[in-house]
Amino acid sequence: MTNERDRKSLLAINLGLGINIFLAFVKTIFGILGHSPALLAEGINSTSDVAYYIAASIFVRLANKPADSEHPYGHRQMESIASVVIGSFIVATAVAVFWDAVDKVWDLADGLVESQGAHPFALWVALGTVIIKIFLTYYVRKLGRETHNPVVDALAYDHRNDLFSASAAAVGIFLGQRGLPWVDPLAGAFVALLIMRTGIFVLRESSTDLMGVVPNRDLAERIAGLLKSISGVRQLEELQAHRFGPHIVINVTIGVDGNITVRKGNSIASRVEEKLLSSIPNLRRVHVHYHPATKRHENMTIDDILDESHKHSSPYQPEYYE
Repeated sequence: MTNERDRKSLLAINLGLGINIFLAFVKTIFGILGHSPALLAEGINSTSDVAYYIAASIFVRLANKPADSEHPYGHRQMESIASVVIGSFIVATAVAVFWDAVDKVWDLADGLVESQGAHPFALWVALGTVIIKIFLTYYVRKLGRETHNPVVDALAYDHRNDLFSASAAAVGIFLGQRGLPWVDPLAGAFVALLIMRTGIFVLRESSTDLMGVVPNRDLAERIAGLLKSISGVRQLEELQAHRFGPHIVINVTIGVDGNITVRKGNSIASRVEEKLLSSIPNLRRVHVHYHPATKRHENMTIDDILDESHKHSSPYQPEYYE
């Protein structure tokens, strides 16, 4: 399972790397020769894609290292770190592209430069990029669902972003060729905003994976339902989770009868651990804490439990794969 997951993850990276090398060369050359700021912005975007695809490849290979004495959960956090790197590259690229596009619009407005419209072939390059990115968006998204790898998910979002930005570039080039030269650099600025949005989203998702968080409501409800079926568990009081690549580690606090022995409490905790591990895919480890049940926790809803857990965790709740 793990080998197949790693194979598909590297397939997504290598496929995107090869295609983006080609697109970076073609779009940059025709963006310059074809006098199209929007297509040049696309070329810069694809060039940055090449850089962080290489970084992603390195991190994913490091993530494949087995667990050792210093890393008992393995090295899968490297996948989330790689996603942070990708998000940072995307944001930096967006800033550079936006600044360049705004500068060109300003020059056009001041009459410092004259635009003759983009070369017709620039439009065909942009449309070809749209077709390629449609394929990559759906294919890499499929690989992301199969692998549950945050790196592949980030790359799928980036392909989708490239699809939208290439479409905007095509519109800008088309209108620029028809007497509206200012639309082309404005399309470049719009491309930059789309790139920025994706970068911020990737950064938010991946950085959250590096912190202990409150699990999403669906997972919390599923765990609460499983605990109700275990004899001796009176209350679910707190629930926190941490993701290590495709795996989840859960900390759960339960309330039990205060009059039972420690041996009995340990038996209940063991049943909780076994039940959750056998029922929830991708759950790697469960840490169970128990203490006497209290009246304060008697009628707690899922929202109350998550709020209680929230006091000791991150306020943002990512989507965990199950």
